[in-house]
Amino acid sequence: MILSTILQDIKVSNIIGSTAVDIDHIALDSRRVSQGGLFVAMRGTQTDGHSYIPAVLAQGASAIVCEEVGDWKNDTDTTIIQVDDTSVAIGPLASAFHGHPSRHLTLVGVTGTNGKTTIATLLYNMYRQWGHRCGLISTVCNYIDGKAIPATHTTPDAIALNSLLARMADAQCEYVFMECSSHAIAQHRIGGLTFRGGIFTNLTRDHLDFHKTLENYRDAKKLFFDSLGKQAFAITNADDKNGLFMTQNTKAEVKTYSVQRMADFRAHILECHFEGMYLEIDGQEVGVQFIGRFNVSNLLAVYGCARMLGQSREEILLAMSTLHSVSGRLQPVYAADGRVAVVDYAHTPDALANVLTALHDVQNGKGRIITVCGAGGNRDAGKRPLMAQQAAIASDIVILTSDNPRFEDPQTIIDEMAAGLNAPQMKKTLCIVDRREAIRTACTMADKGDVVLVAGKGHEDYQEIKGVKHHFNDHEVIEEVFAQ
Repeated sequence: MILSTILQDIKVSNIIGSTAVDIDHIALDSRRVSQGGLFVAMRGTQTDGHSYIPAVLAQGASAIVCEEVGDWKNDTDTTIIQVDDTSVAIGPLASAFHGHPSRHLTLVGVTGTNGKTTIATLLYNMYRQWGHRCGLISTVCNYIDGKAIPATHTTPDAIALNSLLARMADAQCEYVFMECSSHAIAQHRIGGLTFRGGIFTNLTRDHLDFHKTLENYRDAKKLFFDSLGKQAFAITNADDKNGLFMTQNTKAEVKTYSVQRMADFRAHILECHFEGMYLEIDGQEVGVQFIGRFNVSNLLAVYGCARMLGQSREEILLAMSTLHSVSGRLQPVYAADGRVAVVDYAHTPDALANVLTALHDVQNGKGRIITVCGAGGNRDAGKRPLMAQQAAIASDIVILTSDNPRFEDPQTIIDEMAAGLNAPQMKKTLCIVDRREAIRTACTMADKGDVVLVAGKGHEDYQEIKGVKHHFNDHEVIEEVFAQ
């Protein structure tokens, strides 16, 4: 593609050299640039791409997009494009280079603290059930109409994201459902994309190691809705105090969903069992294979999105009755003797509280709840005591253990969690650093009618310790213990 075509959608402050050069690849990693390449010098949290420009020039890059021009400009014929902010420019650049793939797709983004994976995945599964070719971009895995593409981030960088969308368009996908993380929004990874719709789930404390304040985290989410065009719709959770804040400046058509108040899309629970719930949605009864009030909200978001995309109430509810939970989200494991364990990804205080509330609704006081949970290392440490508090408030027994300690001492993380507990709560709390042993202990302590909740890792099949990912799957460990 000719460089001038790639630059059409960005604001350029200075050009040195010709924009008539051919570009056959675009990269943020200096090691992946050669002749015919366009290098975008980004300022990251660890390194500054500008420091690699001399190396990129030596490798024969055809063009460079940067914020600052150094003395190296005098010793090269490489075209230099200067912009105010390369992080803002990268999205439109990547989109243009890949032929604006989002314009050829019906793209829906889902953002919020909890529920993103469930909503995006259920929409993907439902539309494929209806015979549509679809793409999914999520925390668990990316899919191009059934073909799995491993996911390394909730939302890939702008170049990888547009490359993936281009593959989806080439595969003749009609719909793409994607999670939009706060990191991705704040870092403009989704810049240059054309969304047909956006969904807001909820907002609770998370990722403050990156955003620093809850207000910054909230505002990053809001940027997504601010960027939606008039052709788009915005569906927001009216039960969340930030729901209407998210959409107050959007140009999109706004719709609300709620299980507590008046809204465009409403539901309430008629019956709740371990196998699922009976709901009333927009005046129609439907049985679903989910439990938990938070999942009612998730299903309402799915319902509202499908309605906005033109599907009828009846065909949506029929499809929803056949859907099942996403991997690692309230996923039950049954023992032959009647014990039950549940694996869930809950890794924030609010998510943990929601899951425990769902289990209490099903248990209805007939059995104990034993909770195994930890907190990730090198992440927001402020939520650690809050996680422990939520577990202790709603559980009969709590076992604090390792999650992904990364480069931190797992015992230190556990101590910081335990610091949030008072004396009575500590009496029903065990601290077991080894996660496998913690799960084994919980399952052994459980009697028939009890429920063991293993929270924090969900679908993950690894445990990250000192920079190394070791195979570890909560579901597998529970099955091993139950088999014994």
